[in-house]
Amino acid sequence: MPKIMEIIAKETKGKSYQTYKYSFDSIGIPSIDYDNDEKIIQWKNQGETIEYKTYIPLKEEADRISEQTPLLKYFLDGSRHVYKVDDMAYGNQVFPIIAGQVGVGCCKRVDKIMSKELFYRDLVLVLPDKSDPEGWDKGYFKSKLQKINQSEELQRLQLEFSEILTYKTSKNATDRVKLEDLAIAKVQDYMIDCEKKMVEQLVRDKKLGQYSYLLKDGSLEYMQTGREDPRSLQRIKNNYRWVIGVSKSFNPETIKDHTGKPNANYIAELPLHHRTPVARYRNSYSGDVEFAVWYIRLRDKRQTHTPFDGVVKVEKILMDREMKYGIESDEVDLISANILNERNPTCYGTDKRWANHLYPVYLTETFVKSNYINTNTFLHLF
Repeated sequence: MPKIMEIIAKETKGKSYQTYKYSFDSIGIPSIDYDNDEKIIQWKNQGETIEYKTYIPLKEEADRISEQTPLLKYFLDGSRHVYKVDDMAYGNQVFPIIAGQVGVGCCKRVDKIMSKELFYRDLVLVLPDKSDPEGWDKGYFKSKLQKINQSEELQRLQLEFSEILTYKTSKNATDRVKLEDLAIAKVQDYMIDCEKKMVEQLVRDKKLGQYSYLLKDGSLEYMQTGREDPRSLQRIKNNYRWVIGVSKSFNPETIKDHTGKPNANYIAELPLHHRTPVARYRNSYSGDVEFAVWYIRLRDKRQTHTPFDGVVKVEKILMDREMKYGIESDEVDLISANILNERNPTCYGTDKRWANHLYPVYLTETFVKSNYINTNTFLHLF
């Protein structure tokens, strides 16, 4: 029975070279930087109602609420595995063919018990735009997808691909970026769209509120990509009213002091169980969406490898009057204390990022990754 690449070659009139297939995750995936030079967090740009000049202690508030029902009820994580599955010739050029597994999951916690709330797993293919000879027929790749999903192997395994994505091959698109990176970025964007759909579904089902926040693993800046019109951007923004983004890693070089000079040391010296004041920023394509950001130290830096281990970056989208006055400082303290109380138990020894992990997020991430198809099985499809 024909493999997927044989079907693609036949359907798109390309020449398959049946090159070595591998997972990018096993060799170190190329870095895709979605930040830009305008994304600078400067402490003079105050993002909360009290104008703090120094670090704010959290331990007393965290202890006070420790016996209360946690504010954080839902935990969301998105993940993707990306694979090089072939090189395909169109005309006199050869292009990489990329495949991806995308998993997005949300777990909820009730009475200290974690359980699955929602889960998406999609399989996607990424082809060069040259694989469509006309470039205008919207049904072209839909018909190819149907052919692929009719393959005996996929039907035997009860699997199907959700979409065929394309990356641009024009000279302007490839001047500074490798073709493989352009293709991988398409899988990343697809995962982001899946995360947004899951948040929208939680909002539509009335799951989120002031006593049941969603904690999203990673930055919230992803929620808009510059492609949205103002109306859809406002709808997306409103979906994130009760969503907190917590990042395990961040670039300390984007931190500036009130004079505009680099000040990564400000985060490195953050005391245990304290937070920074809240700053605000916006990027070049976020329209009227502004982000509040602050940092919390979960672990004593004497117990970690670097001064930034044990520090998490927290983000929230500014809503309504918060755009003018900032987030209420009491609310920031309450959110921060709840995050601090999630630091235990740890996943020490099972993840090298243990110092920056929040355990419910670790469990959600583990759940999502446990639902991936085995790499050998997946690559055998091609």
